[in-house]
Amino acid sequence: MQGSESTWEAVIGLETHVQLGTDSKIFTSASTAFGDQPNTHIDPVVCGLPGTLPVLNQKVLEYAVKAAMALNLKIAEHSKFDRKQYFYPDLPKNYQISQYDEPIAEDGWIDVEVAEKGKDTYVKKIGIERLHMEEDAGKLVHAGSDRLAGSTHSLVDYNRAGVALAEIVSKPDLRTGREAAEYASEIRRIMRYLGVSDGNMQEGSLRCDVNISVRRGPEEPFGTKVEIKNMNSFSAIQKACEYEIKRQIKAYEQGEAVVQETRLWDEGKQTTKSMRSKEGSSDYRYFPDPDLGPIEVNAELRDRWRAALPELPASKRKRYVEDFGLSAYDARVLTDELAMASYFEAVVAAGSDVKSASNWITGDLAAYINANKLSFAELVFSPKDLAEMIQMIIKGQISGKIAKEILPELLANGGSPKKLVETKGLGMISDTKEITLIVEELLKSHPDEVQAFRGGKKKLLGFFVGQLMKKTGGKADPKLANQILNKKLNQ
Repeated sequence: MQGSESTWEAVIGLETHVQLGTDSKIFTSASTAFGDQPNTHIDPVVCGLPGTLPVLNQKVLEYAVKAAMALNLKIAEHSKFDRKQYFYPDLPKNYQISQYDEPIAEDGWIDVEVAEKGKDTYVKKIGIERLHMEEDAGKLVHAGSDRLAGSTHSLVDYNRAGVALAEIVSKPDLRTGREAAEYASEIRRIMRYLGVSDGNMQEGSLRCDVNISVRRGPEEPFGTKVEIKNMNSFSAIQKACEYEIKRQIKAYEQGEAVVQETRLWDEGKQTTKSMRSKEGSSDYRYFPDPDLGPIEVNAELRDRWRAALPELPASKRKRYVEDFGLSAYDARVLTDELAMASYFEAVVAAGSDVKSASNWITGDLAAYINANKLSFAELVFSPKDLAEMIQMIIKGQISGKIAKEILPELLANGGSPKKLVETKGLGMISDTKEITLIVEELLKSHPDEVQAFRGGKKKLLGFFVGQLMKKTGGKADPKLANQILNKKLNQ
């Protein structure tokens, strides 16, 4: 922070809503499929019709417990569901089933790598207050137009109503917008590794509410907290925090009050704007849901689900640095998506050089994946075949230039690089006699340049290398070609 801002400290906490990737909703068998026609994934339970009763989806419980374990939370042996009540136009029951004072898990933490521009990357331990299960609300669509009143009517789509959510509440341990964005990114990464959510922020599978206040230094009490609702990108989280920090500091320094309220982030204007005053827990009138019994997670279930947890991103990053000798940056990029990390490990297991595998995967292959909106799990170019191509380069059978020439065909169709090289006649010329004859012919056709080189213009070596590669279609072994050229030119 610059100027007077340097005396202030921000206090930030995140509430992250993760849509659990079950096929059916939390209390009913209605589908959770995304993108279908409005109000096609509903049933009497979703609609809150009289006489209907909720039944907990066991897969939701499993996913919530696995998510909690990955976040180092303590799993409650006994927990319960509560009714959270206020007017929900997009929840027909007019209350939300959530968890209040007895959540499924509490008191955890994760380590977050924070990369600030122009600063050293550091690791920060962020506490997690709790994880609880709840149902999502539907979606309001404001339609029509009126010059004075804006939208003239609203429509409601109940397809999302009743979809299972895990709400993850951090402790107020974050201090910058960058830390908040990195924390949210790590949460999504962990959920994807677990396979409990796709974490697709564009589809609303992961949404964040930011709670933020400022105070004059770490010893001062917390300031008035402001909530910013429904952040749907990491960039928005960072920018909203940075704007709100400055807004609150300016208000305090001008003698104005900061009120407890809920605000929204305006992406177009890059500002936050007031939405409503913030409710307290007493406003929701929580009470235990009488239609749902207590939740019990015994030791056998906990042990079984813990044993099924995969290696998590932080552990992978550490192993890639310590065991593979990769840089922290390369390890971070390779482990961002589980499919990319799995592909990389399969390439190395097939005999590839580690650094070469990292370079090809994070470079050319990642560019192809992004351009074609694929995942590494969908690549037809197998890890074994990439390892084969890298080995061919290392052994001098093809050059890196030839590898890049055949790569588009391999990415599109798959197959053996060795067979493709043989079919196209692209193998490296590594026979000493053959290259010597080509070099001698080349020097005879450029006598002036040869004389200039021998007269002291040593930079002409690059000219001869270029001409040799042009003459051989880039197939001459570069190392051998340089040796022979140097020898003949210096005779």
